Amino acid sequence: MVKNNHLLKRIGIATIIATTSFTPINANNAIASVADSITPQENATGEQQAKRRRRPMFDAQNPNVHDPVMAYENGKYYIFATGNGIQVMSSTDMKTWSPEKPVFDKAPQWATELIKGYWGHTWAPDIICANGMWHLYYSCSTFGKNTSAIGLAVNKTLDPKSPDFKWEDRGLVISSEGGKNNWNAIDPNIIIDKKGTPWLNWGSFWDGIQLVKLQKDMQTPASDKSKTISRRHDIRKSKRGGNPVEAPFIIKRGKYFYLLVSFDYCCKGLQSNYKVAVGRSKKAEGPYKDKEGNLMEYGGGTIIAGPNEEYAGIGHCSAYEFNEKWYIVAHAYSKKHNGASKLYIKEMEFDKDGWPIIKEYCCPVKLKIA
Repeated sequence: MVKNNHLLKRIGIATIIATTSFTPINANNAIASVADSITPQENATGEQQAKRRRRPMFDAQNPNVHDPVMAYENGKYYIFATGNGIQVMSSTDMKTWSPEKPVFDKAPQWATELIKGYWGHTWAPDIICANGMWHLYYSCSTFGKNTSAIGLAVNKTLDPKSPDFKWEDRGLVISSEGGKNNWNAIDPNIIIDKKGTPWLNWGSFWDGIQLVKLQKDMQTPASDKSKTISRRHDIRKSKRGGNPVEAPFIIKRGKYFYLLVSFDYCCKGLQSNYKVAVGRSKKAEGPYKDKEGNLMEYGGGTIIAGPNEEYAGIGHCSAYEFNEKWYIVAHAYSKKHNGASKLYIKEMEFDKDGWPIIKEYCCPVKLKIA
């Protein structure tokens, strides 16, 4: 197995708006449309079934996707994303994609028992290679609730043709419970610091983005208390409700760790106003500050992507270095596709002060600190 050349440099973003009963699916229909996976075929009305028969085939050059992360192994790129059983596709050039079989052919039993209403539509994964294994973290939840869980599956290889290919579910990493925790255990991301210590960061709304150290097994939290590293507004100035920040992703470049998060709202088609914001720190655990020196835990964040002429919103991103080039990977609500959530991959550069810039992107939105 060839290690992902960017993963050693990572020392590390939205939710889908529906829940579903799980129906085993093949690769070709798994990725045709995330939205189409909301209602199982056997429970669909006649109108819904007709709509499914009319839905477009998988678009190899411009696939529908939600919450994508990427991995590289032996000359091939793999996307993992929200979907029944976790959506998977592959490419040799990051331009033409092929659907692959989902990670799970049935919902993990532990998760269906723990999270009422979850039946296999699995959100916002993250993947990293560590200790000779691929570690895939995933979210089990239902829309609008913070009774949620993050699970872990491992594999020796990402190549489905390899005799060593087999996803092994290792179960629960961390969970949240409504009325008990003021954070939501979804949107996981793993970062490994300079000392080899893994950190789990996660979160959506509630009290924002959380972070906790993991033990060497890459699964067990080293503490029962997490810290908040990003919020959408400054709670020192206002105790108002609403905290639209989610989908963290941390990368390491030079002397800095960079925290990427998504501000505002996904999942509304042309009404989505998703934005990517960034801050940085010399430590994986933070604190993270934006370009103006504002703390992200109190509403800071420099916006580097968001609504523009082509997209209503851009967000839930990940970032990678391949062959000495950095890329940002996200989903974006395409105006020419009537608000469909499309795969967004752009080159990412860093300015003279070390701040990330998305090549060919000019952000018209100026962040206002609440």
